[in-house]
Amino acid sequence: QVQLVESGGGLVQPGGSLRLSCAASGSIFSINTMGWYRQAPGKERELLAAITGANSARYAESVKGRFTISRENAKNTVYLQMNSLKPEDTAVYYCNLDVTYIEGTYFTGSFWGQGTQVTVSS
Repeated sequence: QVQLVESGGGLVQPGGSLRLSCAASGSIFSINTMGWYRQAPGKERELLAAITGANSARYAESVKGRFTISRENAKNTVYLQMNSLKPEDTAVYYCNLDVTYIEGTYFTGSFWGQGTQVTVSS
């Protein structure tokens, strides 16, 4: 099927930067929308940023101007560059990809990464 592997989380001081990556592998035919979500303790998972196959991006107000989503189609990878990080950005970050894959015939599904912890603290 399709597997997603996230990387790039960690501990960073307020004002710092991190770049998250999410690489997909498997019998992938194409990837449409790629997105990044986060979930803080006691809160619902929220959409932070999404980018379409036509490279059109949109952002949540809470991260607009600080986070940038990008994709590298040749590597089936989506990135989230996070700048000016704040303590309230602390959460587990998840990627989500809408993938058309092949298993005898074509299927389309939504796949989640395993999550990566981002902690912003001094």
